[in-house]
Amino acid sequence: MKPMFRAMLMTCLTALVGCASMRGGTQPPDTGAPGPGSLVENCDDTQKEISKQADAMASPYGIDQHVEKNFSGRKVSWLMTDSAYQKFVVQTGAKNFGRCNDVACYLFAAPAATIQGAVEKAKTPDGKHDPAVLGQALGLPAQNFEGPLRMMTLDLAAQKVCARLPVEADPGVWKCTTPEEKDCFKFGGYTSGGVPEMMVINAPVAGTQVAEIP
Repeated sequence: MKPMFRAMLMTCLTALVGCASMRGGTQPPDTGAPGPGSLVENCDDTQKEISKQADAMASPYGIDQHVEKNFSGRKVSWLMTDSAYQKFVVQTGAKNFGRCNDVACYLFAAPAATIQGAVEKAKTPDGKHDPAVLGQALGLPAQNFEGPLRMMTLDLAAQKVCARLPVEADPGVWKCTTPEEKDCFKFGGYTSGGVPEMMVINAPVAGTQVAEIP
């Protein structure tokens, strides 16, 4: 996948983070099942198994702890240029956002508050946005945010959407080719710019709020 389109969909590449302890200092027994209210409960068997394996690699820091720490209200957002939105969503009549295969559609998304805060910070007096400010806030090149944008916001809990930690095998992942590379996927749940992210499965177009960013 080309770097430009990865950025448009906020499929930013993740950076390695250390395993964090669970909030409260005491880790409950591992029952092998997601905790109450886990977003993984909304996944099919295939995604549940991938999530289980991802959580094992991140242990004791899994998707539930990642959501609790970084995704307030379980709302996520991502950005696309308006031209990409028209081409890949409107013109195709897409039902789900993201890169799709015969199994599902895969979307990297960040906390809604983080994306919305970056957009607010990038606003200019003429009602438009500064691509350089937006890129700096999200740790991405400014050219990825030139021109009109679309900001999508999805309430994962309300829409009962599956979400898990991203893994290297996910569509859209740009794998590292050398140990020195930074702008490439490293397991952990954060972008190369330090923004928390998760993999959302079958994010519904119909259930997503879309805002225009001039």
